Amino acid sequence: MKRILMGGFASLALVACKIESSEKNKVVVNYPVTKTVDSTDTYFGETVTDPYRWLEDDRSKETEAWVKAQNSTTAKYLSQIPYINSLKERLSKIWNYEKIGAPHQEGHYTYFSKNNGLQNQDVIYRTQNNKEAEVFLDPNTFSNDGTTSLDALTFSKDGSLLAYSISEGGSDWRKIIVMDTETKKTIEDTLIDVKFTQIAWYKNEGFYYSSYDKPLGSELSAKTDQHKVYYHKLGTSQKEDALIYGGNSAEKHRYIYANVTEDDRYLILTPRNSTSGNKLFIKDLLQKNSPFITVLNVADSDTNIIDNRGSQLFLVTNLNAPNKKIVSVDASNPTPEHWVDVIPETEFVLSASKGSGYFFANYMVDAISKVKQYNYEGQFIKEITLPGLGTAAGFSGKKDYPVLYYAFTNYNTPSNLYEFNPKTGETKLYWKPKIDFNSENYISSQVFYTSNDGTKIPMLITHKKGIKLNGKNPTMLYGYGGFNISLTPTFSITNAVWMEQGGIFAVPNLRGGGEYGKKWHDAGTKMQKQNVFNDFIAAAEYLIAKNYTSSNYLALRGGSNGGLLVGAVMTQRPDLAKVALPAVGVLDMLRYHTFTAGAGWAYDYGTAEDSKEMFNYLKSYSPVHNVKKGISYPATLITTGDHDDRVVPAHSFKFAAALQSKQTGTNPTLIRIETDAGHGAGTPVSKTIAQYADIFGFTLYNMGFKDLPFKPKK
Repeated sequence: MKRILMGGFASLALVACKIESSEKNKVVVNYPVTKTVDSTDTYFGETVTDPYRWLEDDRSKETEAWVKAQNSTTAKYLSQIPYINSLKERLSKIWNYEKIGAPHQEGHYTYFSKNNGLQNQDVIYRTQNNKEAEVFLDPNTFSNDGTTSLDALTFSKDGSLLAYSISEGGSDWRKIIVMDTETKKTIEDTLIDVKFTQIAWYKNEGFYYSSYDKPLGSELSAKTDQHKVYYHKLGTSQKEDALIYGGNSAEKHRYIYANVTEDDRYLILTPRNSTSGNKLFIKDLLQKNSPFITVLNVADSDTNIIDNRGSQLFLVTNLNAPNKKIVSVDASNPTPEHWVDVIPETEFVLSASKGSGYFFANYMVDAISKVKQYNYEGQFIKEITLPGLGTAAGFSGKKDYPVLYYAFTNYNTPSNLYEFNPKTGETKLYWKPKIDFNSENYISSQVFYTSNDGTKIPMLITHKKGIKLNGKNPTMLYGYGGFNISLTPTFSITNAVWMEQGGIFAVPNLRGGGEYGKKWHDAGTKMQKQNVFNDFIAAAEYLIAKNYTSSNYLALRGGSNGGLLVGAVMTQRPDLAKVALPAVGVLDMLRYHTFTAGAGWAYDYGTAEDSKEMFNYLKSYSPVHNVKKGISYPATLITTGDHDDRVVPAHSFKFAAALQSKQTGTNPTLIRIETDAGHGAGTPVSKTIAQYADIFGFTLYNMGFKDLPFKPKK
């Protein structure tokens, strides 16, 4: 089956970095020597060595020297690739177009984001009564180098106040700043040490937020697993903020998020022990000192309140509905036995939004969007006619919004913004990018291939029209496969440049993701995690069998959990691909849960302390523990950020050290460590462009291209 989409991460002994050219684009690299230490852990009677444990000390002078030496080695290698600057120039040129975000009304103003092209961070503008827009908040002024970014901004109910959070150097730790929107002046002291939070205003009096106690160890890697919700009353100091929920050492709620309904009626709390499943409590804010009411006291489903109408609550849930549904219940008796279906579960996975007094059911049909509109009684209104096959996102706003906005994109079509009138059903193009890329010259095809156990897996393959299936096309196979996250077709400027060079971009929807609901997710978790790797391997084998590419022209890429995917597959099947690109990866599966909030990932992975069986399973695929001497691994460029406090850089450091120490052959193993950068969000445009030029240059060079396949546009 094929569907066509058309579009218009003691001392350090160092040796000098010596790089020698050899035949056929091969380069011999003499790596910095990484010392080993006598560090071990014992699991169920088995001793496991950890010779690079010292690299976990992310702020030591030794680690700092190691990072500098590795970056120097990588930079010297990359400097020999003749066309990296050309790639950087082309990335800069194609990136340099105006980008606009969907407008939203807050008080007397309409706000929207805009980037003039190469600004490191998007700028927030506002307008009133169709007057010329003015700059409201410019994150490019937060720091000289663009490494301080705007994370979230939330307006009070009447729009007169704004609370916004910032990230410094890519860290997940945030600061919250409160502003008077009329004067654009900061009105009180900045809140600090905030992490994994939403900002939920209650009237104009204050807001709820979440954080952990400041860790005693390294702020970058120390464990944080007691999330708490606080209420900040305007005009008071942060040390006076009231603890609303959390901090009970008997039960570790690693993530607790707070929301307030649009009418200020209910406070909603969703405590979680992991990234999957939550409890659910509500509090009636109209009644002083009212208790929390339990909706769900067991975290065995993903259930959230999407809206209310007086005391009638509307919930999106996968409890007894793996593909999700919308139910309603009265707040006086909100437990599941009283739930009534509003939009029942279907065979397709539901992602729901609300706006203008309607619900919008965005279904994934083999990872492609289909959107239906319903009223609050559950009556079907209409199916939204989308511009094509791809991903639609948006359809959200307050009840009184007369129009809503949505973005539409796919792998070869840049995101366009549409205005939608929910009452009339009228859709019109609101904004189209003027980008130096002709999507009409490219095509996406959806295919279904068979994994090793017979499971059918969808994959989207995007490339220039008219390519020859001769096994020599440079191909980027990108995957994730975890945490119920779905990979849906989305345009990327970087992928556009890859495809301009004749490259194929292929994305399989692996098990562990959310494309087919809770069962699909669970099929790639814990003792079934190998399914994800098998699915990825089968995708590569499909592309090779169908002559799209061959092992000599295949690159494996993924970030975070996708970095684990690449690390596991390249150690299990080192012959599969020519290049491996694990980014900010989870690569030490025996210790991942000992850093920051990593213990919250146990739903997907399990931990080495769970059981002997689970320990053995994790050890069997943990990339750091499966690098073997005498194996020729693919040419590898590991990428991470020195301020990544989600997947700490020690994962990447240890994997790089193991590969450099053990592999044979001439394929390079390099690590590129971005400074003042974290897990990815908020990375300045300038850093992103430089990183992708290096990644694509490294990839093509190690596939044997002495020159770029196609001369970039000037």
